[in-house]
Parts: sequence; C-alpha cells; structure tokens
Amino acid sequence: MNIWQNLPKGFTILAPMEGVTDVVFRQVIERAGRPDLFYTEFTNVTSYASDKGRHDALERLTVCKKDAPIIAQIWGKIPEHFALIARELEGLGFQGLDINMGCPDRHVNKAGGGAAMIRTPELAVACINEAKRNTNLPVSVKTRLGFTYVDEYKNWLPIVLRQQVANLTIHLRTRKEMSKVSAHFELIPEILKLRDEIAPETRLTINGDIINSRQIQELHQIYPGVDGFMIGRGVFVNPYCFTGRVPISQGGDISVRELMELFKYHLKCFDARKSELEAIGSRYPFEPLKRMFKIYINSFDGASDLRVKLMNCKNTDELRSVIDEFLMQE
Repeated sequence: MNIWQNLPKGFTILAPMEGVTDVVFRQVIERAGRPDLFYTEFTNVTSYASDKGRHDALERLTVCKKDAPIIAQIWGKIPEHFALIARELEGLGFQGLDINMGCPDRHVNKAGGGAAMIRTPELAVACINEAKRNTNLPVSVKTRLGFTYVDEYKNWLPIVLRQQVANLTIHLRTRKEMSKVSAHFELIPEILKLRDEIAPETRLTINGDIINSRQIQELHQIYPGVDGFMIGRGVFVNPYCFTGRVPISQGGDISVRELMELFKYHLKCFDARKSELEAIGSRYPFEPLKRMFKIYINSFDGASDLRVKLMNCKNTDELRSVIDEFLMQE
C-alpha cells in the first residue's frame, strides 16, 4: 500500500527535526492534535549498517502504535547502505521511507549527506534507486531548491522527479539561505509545472515558513496543485498548530493550564521512555528536555519567572513540583 496515495489533498506533516521529533515528542503532538503524517528524526544509514552504530540507529527508529502512519527519515551517501535499511524498515513498523537531501547541517553535509546530495546528483539517484529496489514501501525525498543558488531547482528537481518518488517535499530555500530569508513561495507554480510534466503521480509537499493550519488553508487556496504541507518550527510557537487552535496569549482559547497539562504529559512520556532505555543499558538524558520548555512557557504573565525556575530543575519530579506550584497560584 502506498500511504501517500491515501492521504487527503492538503495533507499535513510534522517535519523531521533532529533532537526533537522522537517517539516522545510525537506522542505529545498526537495528544495536542496530530498531523496526517509523522516523520522520525534523522537516521544515518551508515550507522544502521555498522555494528557500532546500529543500536543508536534503532533507538531513533523506535515507534509506538499511536505514531502510524509514520515515515522513517534517513540520510547518508552510500547506496548499499540505503539498500540494507530499506529491506528492514517495513518490519520496524513504518509505512514509508524518506531520503533527506536537504539538511543544511555542516557536519551532515561534510559527510556527503543531506543538502550535499544536491551537488552529487548521480549519487543521489543511485541512493534513491537502491532504496526503491529493496523495499515494498514507498520511497520519498525531502530536499531544497538548491545548494547555493535558487535557480539550481531548474536542474535539480527534474533529476529527483524522474526517479518517480512517491512524494517530493521541497523546503523553499537553498542550503546557503538556511532560514535567513523568506521561503520562495513565488516559485510554487513553476515547481508544480515541473512535477506535472515529469512525474504527475508524485505528490508534492512544501515546507518552509509554514507555521499553522490557517496558513495551510490559505496556501492551499492559492496553490491547489500542492498536495501536502509540512510544519517544523511552528510547533515551538504552538504545539496545537495542526488543529487550528491557538493559545490565549495569541488570541485563542488554549489556556495556560491546558498548556501546562500538555507539558506534564510530555514529562510522563519522557519518564516512560527513559525507563525503557535504562532497562536496556541506554540513556535518555534530562538536559536536552530543557530545549522544549519554550513550547509551553512563553508569552503569558509569569512565564519568564517560571522558565527560570524550571531551568534550575534537575529532574522531572522537580519540574512537576514547580508546575503544580505555579498552577495553584493561577
């Protein structure tokens, strides 16, 4: 079954984000209001293929029942390693695999993966085709307009489209632009024309500067040919971004108490995952959790003081105590 063909027009996706979209965070967004499709965080195919890195790769590929449908996001530069992981992902509970050819991280690019694939199109084609030959799952690609120049899309995107991938997600910036300039929405008509001429069965998803469902509705009216929309950083502004609901601080109906209850659910999921990993000799460190505080603690009276107290906590029990004390004063 090709999951992409079963998604409704205008479908939504939570973007893969390193250190963010693991099995814990996906459960939080599922509770708040899930998109049509989840992606995992990035998994390196060469790590998966090695005895040393396989354990970490499998942790990144952990899914739960509530995740489905979910796509495994993978990256690398060795076609044989794409073949290996492609053969095994269906058995791990995935409905598709997506090859990242757009990540701008310099370490990933130095290793030849992510956006660096734009500069090695023959290798990119080989990786796509090895994945396709070795799985029954639909293979998709996430990329950018180009590495350095916007006009690179005119040569690069047709190369990917000719591989007849199930879905092509395009972050509407170059690697050089990162997120420093506005997404190039003006190029969508030209990109749609390329898709329709070269690979009309390939679904097209856009990414970049998309932050909530209202904006998605507006974009879908302007560009009805676009199949899907991916939200990344928007979840840090509003974890309910896929529902149309917004916090009171943004003029909506989501109370501070509701946000705090979602935060506490996040802590519950964190503790459960930590216990699972510690039982098999792995770690799930506490400090990275602090990066998530801004999702829940912002733009309301007392938010700054609350965040300071939370940042001084050393475990989830202390976090809950601070949250409960704050709610008692509400």
